Amino acid sequence: MSLFSCTDEKELETSIEPKNLQKAASGPVESRANAHVESSLGIPVNENYSLKIFKEHLNGDDKIDAIVTVNRLEHAMSKAAASNKTAKNAEMGFMGQYNYFFFFDGKSGQFSIPMLIASSALVELSVSFDNITSDAYKDVMFDYRVLDGSFKDFYTVNGMTPSRIFQWKNFVGLNTKESEAYYFKFDQGTMGTRKDILVMKAELIQPKEEIDIYKYDPEIKKSEDLLIRFFYHPSTGKYMTKNN
Repeated sequence: MSLFSCTDEKELETSIEPKNLQKAASGPVESRANAHVESSLGIPVNENYSLKIFKEHLNGDDKIDAIVTVNRLEHAMSKAAASNKTAKNAEMGFMGQYNYFFFFDGKSGQFSIPMLIASSALVELSVSFDNITSDAYKDVMFDYRVLDGSFKDFYTVNGMTPSRIFQWKNFVGLNTKESEAYYFKFDQGTMGTRKDILVMKAELIQPKEEIDIYKYDPEIKKSEDLLIRFFYHPSTGKYMTKNN
């Protein structure tokens, strides 16, 4: 039996792994998030950006943690204008280093360094949570847009460090003749308590009128057809599948 990881497909290299954690003054995450984000990303005082905070229990202690997402669309548009490539960049969805997230540890009051998810600046990161690697706390999933597709990254927090453990497509081929679509289920773990991730087949319902592919949220028709089942491999810290 041979194994391969979901990240072996090299669909997108979107994560910046943190090498350290930055301490912040004590106090609620809401009162400190802007200052930490602006300092970490070098955001000037006159730049408008989007910052959102999502609270959940994300590691093994008894404190509520948070995910802070940042979108820098104005910065993306300014860079494009300065290079006289606004039209071309708009066509590509202002793709680049404009969507970030930070992990905030509720127990220590520390923020992680910025974690990049390279994607269209026109669409902010979508955040959801589920019990995948543990029943005691949640893992976090990020949906983001790249060209005619949507992708999902799965992260777990080990102590204070977010690590990407899985990545797959939600759909590709929006507003084209050929498309793919998927959704995800979680099932009892094959190799321990961490749940298996089931990639299920789906159908992308194409729009019947002209749309903005970066803003349009298509209908996904689910099926009960399993495409592939991934299980957590403890020695590698990644999700794998049998390669027959």
